[in-house]
Amino acid sequence: MLYYLFEYLEQQYQVPGAGLFGFLSFRAAMATISSLLIATVFGKRIILYLQRQQIGESIRELGLEGQTQKAGTPTMGGIIIILATLVPVVLFAKIKEVYIVLLIITTVWMGIIGFIDDYIKTFKKDKEGLKGIFKVVGQVILGLIVGTTLYFHPGVTLKSSDDLQRSLVEESYVAPELKSTATTIPFVKNNELDYSDLIAWIGDGAADYAWLIFIPVVIFIVTAVSNGANLTDGIDGLAAGTSAIIAATLALFAWVSGNIIFSDYLDVMFIPRAGELVVFIGAFLGALIGFLWYNAYPAQVFMGDTGSLTIGGIIAVIAIIVRKELLIPLLCGIFFAESLSVMIQVGYFKYTKKKTGVGKRVFAMSPLHHHFQKKGYHESKLVSRFWIVGILLAVLTLVTLKLR
Repeated sequence: MLYYLFEYLEQQYQVPGAGLFGFLSFRAAMATISSLLIATVFGKRIILYLQRQQIGESIRELGLEGQTQKAGTPTMGGIIIILATLVPVVLFAKIKEVYIVLLIITTVWMGIIGFIDDYIKTFKKDKEGLKGIFKVVGQVILGLIVGTTLYFHPGVTLKSSDDLQRSLVEESYVAPELKSTATTIPFVKNNELDYSDLIAWIGDGAADYAWLIFIPVVIFIVTAVSNGANLTDGIDGLAAGTSAIIAATLALFAWVSGNIIFSDYLDVMFIPRAGELVVFIGAFLGALIGFLWYNAYPAQVFMGDTGSLTIGGIIAVIAIIVRKELLIPLLCGIFFAESLSVMIQVGYFKYTKKKTGVGKRVFAMSPLHHHFQKKGYHESKLVSRFWIVGILLAVLTLVTLKLR
């Protein structure tokens, strides 16, 4: 809102300093600072409110060290992340942009699903929470909304690299914006894959049916990443810290992809108006770090599904918008490993039980962080090492853009 207000003041009254809001870097910095302050200052008040309402975590007995001490710790702390993200976005972002609208919808939608799940666990005393099928349906609906919007909305466009270079050489030439389902693919010479190519065998006009591939892919990614973030949220500071590293990497992608000069210089896909995502990601990053202030070991609050599902949904949608969704298994490698450990554990247990009558396990416990806890790692050391791995994966993700 402030962007439009100061834009009006500058145009109509030439108010000194109003032009600052025209700079993306200024608004992104303000969004980050504001979200940090909201998460740290008002976060404490929210935690105290949750304590007064006795909205505490019900701990399952898993035989893990220090587990019983966590009982009663306030949960639903994801509300802090959501508020600390949305308030600065509304204040400093161009909220009319389609990408910002999609991310606001994602935040609210996944926040509601997570809140319902936490509400059932806390107030209905049902440890299972919202039934899995309802979570999946909610994630699929969001994926359908995001996929359909990105495919059909006229404001979601690209500029080809050839036209981009020509516009930089010939100042009078304006590169046309193109509708495209192209995305970034690592380790490939041209570094791009168009989803329409996957159905090229249909014949002429196949590109018109690329949505048959694109939308299901979006649905799968949104569902997978949100569930991966949910599984990662098992020990103090793990999900928030890991997500902050991922968010910082996506901010760099968004800034480069939305900058015509740097996208050409680095040979990265140029996405008009994608730079505005930096404001949203700045607010999101500040919210995660501010929340980590209270969630680091020993945690004063847990994010619950209200936070973890929302975090996963936001990361997935940002990655899809900046056309880096195929890099998710690497960038979100911690989420991927946590999800894979659960699938391997459950699958192998069922297989061995069917074959021998006795179920066997690959890991001491799943998700993966619990396996290491069982092996004797203290959770603070474990979280620190997961963060280090997350940073390494983020750097490798950036490097893949030039390894072709």
